[in-house]
Amino acid sequence: MDKIEHIGIAVKDIEASNKLFASLFGEPHYKMEEVASEGVKTSFFKTGPNKIELLEATHPDSPIAKFIEKKGEGIHHIAFAVSDIKAEIKRLKAEGFTVLNEEPKHGADNKLVAFMHPKTTNGVLIELCEDR
Repeated sequence: MDKIEHIGIAVKDIEASNKLFASLFGEPHYKMEEVASEGVKTSFFKTGPNKIELLEATHPDSPIAKFIEKKGEGIHHIAFAVSDIKAEIKRLKAEGFTVLNEEPKHGADNKLVAFMHPKTTNGVLIELCEDR
């Protein structure tokens, strides 16, 4: 893994959260997009070399809606940049980690993504991201 790519935060209201984080960071988000396949609307902020991704559910049975219902708003995942996502999936599976999707899928911010099950990563959902 190359570096932390971003930290994902689940929010109930992305517009209200955009205002809050814009005040916190002193500048507005730089990108918003919807990932229909995941049932989520995203908003990205840069703070120094780091990125924060806000995630709002677009329907009540999406993974983000279920997360918020169970745990409330807050940190949802930590994403790591990788140069070869397929090789990294293979390596992590060989190390005994449970990967939630065998094949990378298209994610937000023009990335290929794969997720690791939190039960094998001390309760933290880990996302692998490769630039497309």
